[in-house]
Amino acid sequence: MSVLLTLCVVLLALATPGRGAGRWEPCTDLRPLDILAEAVPPDGTAVGVTVTQVQGARGLQLSATAPHDLSFPASRIFFRCDLFPEEFSIVVTLKVPSLPAKKNEYLFTVVAEERDSLLLGLRYSPTQLHFLFLREDGARAWQVRVSFRGPALTDGQWHTLVLAVSEGSFSLTRDCGLPVDIMADVPFPATLSVQGARFFVGSRRRTKGQFTGLVRQLVLLPGSDATLRLCPCRNPELALLSIPPILWGLAGKPDDSEVLKYPYETDMKVTLGSRPPCTKAEDAQFWFDAGRKGLYMCVGSEWVSVLAAKERLEYVEDHQSLFTNSETLGIEVFVIPGAGLFVATANRKTTSAIYKWADGKFSSYQDIPTHQAQSWRHFTIGKKIFLAVANFEPNEKGQEFSVIYKWSQRRRRFAPYQRVLTHGARDWEAFEVSGEHFLAVANHREGSDHNIYSVIYKWSPGARLFEANQTVATSGACDWEFFTVGPYAFLAVANAFNGTSTQLQSHLYVRLGGSFQLFQSFLTFGAADWEVFHIGERVFLAVANSHRYDVEMQVQNDSYVIDSVIYELNVTAQTFVRFQEIRTCSALDWEFFSVGEDYFLVVANSFDGNTFSVNSIIYR
Repeated sequence: MSVLLTLCVVLLALATPGRGAGRWEPCTDLRPLDILAEAVPPDGTAVGVTVTQVQGARGLQLSATAPHDLSFPASRIFFRCDLFPEEFSIVVTLKVPSLPAKKNEYLFTVVAEERDSLLLGLRYSPTQLHFLFLREDGARAWQVRVSFRGPALTDGQWHTLVLAVSEGSFSLTRDCGLPVDIMADVPFPATLSVQGARFFVGSRRRTKGQFTGLVRQLVLLPGSDATLRLCPCRNPELALLSIPPILWGLAGKPDDSEVLKYPYETDMKVTLGSRPPCTKAEDAQFWFDAGRKGLYMCVGSEWVSVLAAKERLEYVEDHQSLFTNSETLGIEVFVIPGAGLFVATANRKTTSAIYKWADGKFSSYQDIPTHQAQSWRHFTIGKKIFLAVANFEPNEKGQEFSVIYKWSQRRRRFAPYQRVLTHGARDWEAFEVSGEHFLAVANHREGSDHNIYSVIYKWSPGARLFEANQTVATSGACDWEFFTVGPYAFLAVANAFNGTSTQLQSHLYVRLGGSFQLFQSFLTFGAADWEVFHIGERVFLAVANSHRYDVEMQVQNDSYVIDSVIYELNVTAQTFVRFQEIRTCSALDWEFFSVGEDYFLVVANSFDGNTFSVNSIIYR
């Protein structure tokens, strides 16, 4: 995949005539410059501009007879010097109508007013997006056009475009998708003067070629690729960097200040401190929980939340100890609609168990025969409810099978549904891609051979069974982890041992062309688990490293106390980069969860080289 990777912001020491040799400063702050906000007054009273709301978002509609209305002098934002930045991004959110085949419309331009020459601009046609700029070489000047084909803007939908420019590199990203990169023969000028120039929004200073759609966002970001700030995004078509105040708010949602539009007065008593009694005497009175910042009203005999209290995890404490008939290697928690909350334990010996929540605790519900079970995986296909167990050892007949169980609504028990040939199975991962259901097994070893194939199965609606769809070469595989980023589906495998060493590559695959293909490799040490998690728009991937071992080196006690690593997705580079290392003791599992506005990551530590009595840790 072609990418534009911005490694750092390079401040170029540009000098202008008559400035002397004093300390250099950039022409603008390296912050988003909202061109649309500069052109539209804060109260939105620009002549010839209409605010229109379509598809849940507000945009500006320009008058067909007033191309000068949305404009301002370049000196308003280039106040330190008159040079346009050499590296920058332009972010535009727009909704455009269908255009005739040969018609072009301008999104914005910078025009030298005295000689009426176009310094730079952005325009589009039904099939292309053009970035225009002026190059000068002594007495000679000419206009350069960089054209991106097929951005498909004229479909009547909102789209957000990011044009990133760095010398001769031009990159266009649409709706946080894959960037289209162009290396031009003529680079963007390092000394493009905007002295005496003027910004025009939606025109080239004249009526011809005037923008006829809706524009919501038009931002200049000097010195940086704006996709780093915008993507990934839950709503990439409306990815937001900065919009004018007149466009704040979405359809169906009141503005933030709407509750202040009308004055209200009331006499009320507010109680502070610990929870007071709520009786007839306190009816309609308020209690403010200062610790949790929650406001409650006494209604009848109950305190009803008026302003939600912020949930916060202060500590965890033991709730219940589950008795199992042998060491438990994995736990799966799941809900069956109409039946309740359940826990399945993967036990080392010949029987694993399912427990059901009742009366404030889990109680034994069903025993299932297994063979050194490693893990369970609950998943659904339509109304069908399944539970798959990963068996590590063969059965009494020497056959290596893992089993998929199906929930019986009539018997309200799990019954065997399909046996699957596996080899030292450690984990199942169930996932859905484009309406198709898959089940991936992590095969750890076949006999003494750890370098074998793990298998991805696909659900056949006709046969109503899982069938082999793809094999993936793995080395002592312990875990699969599936996740999506935008339209892309990923599958990570944790490779633990190749027969001689635990120091090897674990891999991340991306689904392209109907199969999973290698996307990125990570150096891991006895990788036992992957955990993907999101914080806001950021995507993280954590690996649990269990130990260092090589047949040529003697095992050391400290080989179990090593760093596990958290990676973060760099969208611009389209790769995961190392974010943080955390010292762990033969880590076997990561789990991510959130409480209120706080995010947590808990690691399951197992052995420090001397004892199995080690602490597992919750990180905030």
